[in-house]
Amino acid sequence: MPHPYPIREIARQAGLSTATVDRVLNSRGGVRETTVREVRQAIEDLDRQRTQVRIAGRTFMIDIVMQAPERFSTAVRDALEAELPSLHPAVVRSRFHFRETGTAADLAATLDRIAARGTQGVLLKAPDVPEITAAVGRLAAAGVPVVTLVTDLPGSARLAYVGIDNRAAGTTAAYLLQQWLGDRPGHLLTTISRGSFRGEEERDMGLRSALRGTFPRRELVEVTDADGLDSTQRDLVLEALRRDEGIVAVYSMGGGNLATLDAFAELGRECAVFIAHDLDHDNVRLLREGRLSAVLHHDLRHDVRRACQTVMRAHRALPDDGPTLPSAIQVVTPFNMPPEAGG
Repeated sequence: MPHPYPIREIARQAGLSTATVDRVLNSRGGVRETTVREVRQAIEDLDRQRTQVRIAGRTFMIDIVMQAPERFSTAVRDALEAELPSLHPAVVRSRFHFRETGTAADLAATLDRIAARGTQGVLLKAPDVPEITAAVGRLAAAGVPVVTLVTDLPGSARLAYVGIDNRAAGTTAAYLLQQWLGDRPGHLLTTISRGSFRGEEERDMGLRSALRGTFPRRELVEVTDADGLDSTQRDLVLEALRRDEGIVAVYSMGGGNLATLDAFAELGRECAVFIAHDLDHDNVRLLREGRLSAVLHHDLRHDVRRACQTVMRAHRALPDDGPTLPSAIQVVTPFNMPPEAGG
């Protein structure tokens, strides 16, 4: 494991003791494989953040905790690491705790471990359930500012929410769907990763409220609890399509879009309009292929920068600039994708 970093630097990044890191680096044994992976990950993180480490200034260690599909958490990691130089003269170092699925108790335990070993702040994407609310309360009581990202925990002790107005996003989706569908009959399939995510719930509320006012006869068919994963989404969508032959359009609030489209194709069914969220690598490719009608997107780099600055303000390293406003909702089609959109 060649590297240029002091053991104490790796230990801090990994959240482990210097003795444990020393044993891993020198292959002395008596260390679990998961610990070895944590040390390797810490070195990889330091490599990516190496230019930022050289910047003189106050250092902030921030933990990013997310329950999301890998394609989205990777997009957040890339956005954060791209923004690190913009936070000069402060030095922001980051530790990542990503998972695609799991129990609320396990996620709360992760937050408790972060509180125990110390951090200057937590950026959090998590379901809005009592276990997580309680864990955020314990972090706040320990003096750790928590900023929710993409989906909020309004009943918790979190410091701020950074992201779009999700209810407005659902209303925007309803508007686009009705513009494209017009008077064409047919039902709308809505896909939600899991009902406990506040952001997706608010998108669904915005959609339903708007449709009641403009097209009350448009029936909605819901697929949920697939965690936004293609591996679980496909069978749920196939079941919904077989059960309801009137489905002609999709509003995807939680991902798994490739699997959803594959289910339509398997049954030889047309998807006349498909609205999705976020310019992750899957959605960029599907947009370019013309298989998505539009993506509701927000600037992740802008959001993570604001989230980090909010943590810095909590430590009085930056002046207070007032309440955090929602991020702008961008309607992206195959013809106006940002130049930086990958895929």
